[in-house]
Amino acid sequence: MVKPYGMLRAGFPYVKCLGMRRVTNHPMDLAIGLDELIYVVCRGGEIARLMWDDDGSWDVPDREPIGGTGTEDGKFTWPVAMIRDKDGHLHISDEALHRITTLTTSGEFVSKWGEYGDGDGQLNHPSSIAFDAEENVLVVDTMNHRIQKFTKKGKFISKWGEYGDGPGQFNMPWGIALDDCGDIYVGDWRNHRIQKFTGEGDFVFQIGSLGSLDGEFYKPAGITIDCDDDIYVADSGNNRIQQFDANGRFVDKFIGDATLSVMARDYMLTNAHPNRLREMTTLEPAKRLRSPRSVRVTELGRMFVVDYGSYRVQVYQKEVVHLDSTQITPPMRSPTLAVV
Repeated sequence: MVKPYGMLRAGFPYVKCLGMRRVTNHPMDLAIGLDELIYVVCRGGEIARLMWDDDGSWDVPDREPIGGTGTEDGKFTWPVAMIRDKDGHLHISDEALHRITTLTTSGEFVSKWGEYGDGDGQLNHPSSIAFDAEENVLVVDTMNHRIQKFTKKGKFISKWGEYGDGPGQFNMPWGIALDDCGDIYVGDWRNHRIQKFTGEGDFVFQIGSLGSLDGEFYKPAGITIDCDDDIYVADSGNNRIQQFDANGRFVDKFIGDATLSVMARDYMLTNAHPNRLREMTTLEPAKRLRSPRSVRVTELGRMFVVDYGSYRVQVYQKEVVHLDSTQITPPMRSPTLAVV
């Protein structure tokens, strides 16, 4: 994909909210299906299926949740991340069962792989997963403090990383994402930073450190890269999403602007007591993100924030104009001190 010479960042407004308590309880991650459904995997193991234009359809039989709690095939104990392959199948990591499970979008079990341990191809609390260009699966092997690569069927290919806080080392890594060049970005949860690597696992640079200022992190979780190579991080401990450019420069942050989803409004209209409670409280805190676990951005610039602590998904829309060399001056050189 040809990248623009520059960008006019016109805005990033809030659009809407999806889900609600009882439907998207403690959501962990989501994937957009080929059938326009939005699949939200929740901590308890259920995968809710929501429509973008009508998320109030949770009581429709053909959109009932799939998955569920359990240890048998097609069930989950502590799911963390979910990705969709080119065939439309969903791949879900389970940190309690130390495995990756594949389902169809209707919930039919396809396959599973992974076993507990610290040897090649073994897993210890896997968290985020991502596909490379060949649809090999990169797995964040959290408690083994490393990244492992597998075929889509679970055959071990390679590994890299070790425990520590130096370049290329990890302390309970969580999020992972790849850009169009195949470079890999890892959210280093307990080191409170993002690390960038080549596709072979060679360290490139680091973003952030412990803190709550712009560009700092406290327990970063999910991470994603959009078509403009902007980097988005679910800064879970700071209750926000942070956005960076391809060079790791802080661009923006999102703290939450939620309104009630369609299904939440329908529920409230049939329950008088919650309406009275909402009438009596201050609404501003209810808008904010609470421990977001994941962030996803579509090719159209629609950003989905998985708002774990508030049982919902907040959605924003990126507004950007791609510029050519006649519309923006060349990058400026950094100022330097003159030698006298």
